[in-house]
Amino acid sequence: MNQLITSFLERYPQWLTALFEHLQISLLSLIIAITIAVPLGLLLSRNKPLSEWSLQITGIFQTIPSLALLGLFIPFLGIGTLPAVVALVIYAIFPILQGTLTGLATIDPYLEEAATAFGMNKWEKLKKFELALAMPILMAGIRTASIMIIGTATLAALIGAGGLGSFILLGIDRSDSGLILIGAISSALLAILFSSVIRFLQNKKPRTILIAFILSLLSLNIHFLLKKPSSNSSLIIAGKLGAEPEILMNMYKILIEDQTNISVEVRPNFGKTSFLFEALKSGSIDIYPEYTGTITTTLLKNPPSDLSNNPNEVYTYAQKAILAQDNLVYLKPMKFQNTYALAVQEDYAKTNHLTTISNLKYIQQSAIAGFSLEFNDRKDGNIGLKEHYGLHLNVKTMDPALRYEAIKNGNIQIAEVFSTDSKLITYQLKVLEDDKGLFPPYQAAPLLAKATLEKYPELEDILNQLADKVSTQEMSQMNYTVDVVGKPAYQVAKEYLEKEGLVKSIQHQ
Repeated sequence: MNQLITSFLERYPQWLTALFEHLQISLLSLIIAITIAVPLGLLLSRNKPLSEWSLQITGIFQTIPSLALLGLFIPFLGIGTLPAVVALVIYAIFPILQGTLTGLATIDPYLEEAATAFGMNKWEKLKKFELALAMPILMAGIRTASIMIIGTATLAALIGAGGLGSFILLGIDRSDSGLILIGAISSALLAILFSSVIRFLQNKKPRTILIAFILSLLSLNIHFLLKKPSSNSSLIIAGKLGAEPEILMNMYKILIEDQTNISVEVRPNFGKTSFLFEALKSGSIDIYPEYTGTITTTLLKNPPSDLSNNPNEVYTYAQKAILAQDNLVYLKPMKFQNTYALAVQEDYAKTNHLTTISNLKYIQQSAIAGFSLEFNDRKDGNIGLKEHYGLHLNVKTMDPALRYEAIKNGNIQIAEVFSTDSKLITYQLKVLEDDKGLFPPYQAAPLLAKATLEKYPELEDILNQLADKVSTQEMSQMNYTVDVVGKPAYQVAKEYLEKEGLVKSIQHQ
């Protein structure tokens, strides 16, 4: 409990920002969903076949995993608030539409007949009694939708929309239960607040409810109007989940802002390579650090089948191929190699005489491997382990951040890791030698659109100052400083650049 309170106090400013972002996304999504679903329900209520079909269709949308929706939207809508809101609206329409149709269907038909006898038209019926009688069930649908929206909105952090999910993702990545609880508890309390407010409005007059939602919408619009417009001379640098990408992003930011008048916004902790890649191609972000091996094995539509594992050859091929395929420029790579690797606990390695990946064939029937979905489906991952090593491991797929706790608790015996990961030290893991040379070189370098480089040609010389910098040992130590010691990634990046003499003066964030 003390750790939770300490973490909360340390990150209180970030928590306020995340809370407001979560509230903003959730409220905006709910209002849009109500605006769509309630009129649609009123329109379809007197046509039973159409109302049933509409419920079937909107119900089907709810079966689509939210992460899949976000991934599908990125090429068209980019990253940030827009795709998150669109996905949440799609999920919220069904319960609100169902509540509207059900509420109207429960109205006593004798009331309808009496109203008709008194000469009321459809609009008068709706205004005089239908909407008021349907309101309790309609509001119950809205309350259900609000809770669903707030819970699902935690995934918005994966596409740069912020919110309380950023605490959960960061906590999972750094095995920090305090951060996870901050995000989860805050999200739960926000859901309770929304539900309570809607329950309070449930028995109010429709006009009062309408005014409440209009005021909420106006408050959002006021916020958007008061926000400072972004500068034309600005860049967005994003990165994958983890300390290392965040450190690299901040190195890029510091160098660019120190040597130009360009302002840079960093958006860390995107979960998926594919999210970042699509965001870069769509222009939603401008730069992100990518690895040579990831380009040649994953991002190219026609990956090479006979490419050597020579670092220079892999980089040269990646640079030319990604330019030809997507018109993206891949600048010069850094020195360290953050390759894929397989690791086991040191005691387990001694007991089973494991020093190389080939040795795993002796325990493949009894051991369980914990791999990410991405690694499990890569040719330089589990597919390669089958083809090159003849290994057919019993695999459990999981989020990359969870595999360390899983191997510590004995739920898995083999874990997919990265060679510069600080958790190798923390969890006392032994990295097995890649004796058949399966894993290609993974050197990090900035990936950006050619149009961005044409607009800011100075970026090439600035970012290439990092070429052949940072050894594997230095990168591991910096990752450890962020992950375990808890120092901010910006500060770690700043200290390295000052030590290397790459910047003259840096303004503090």
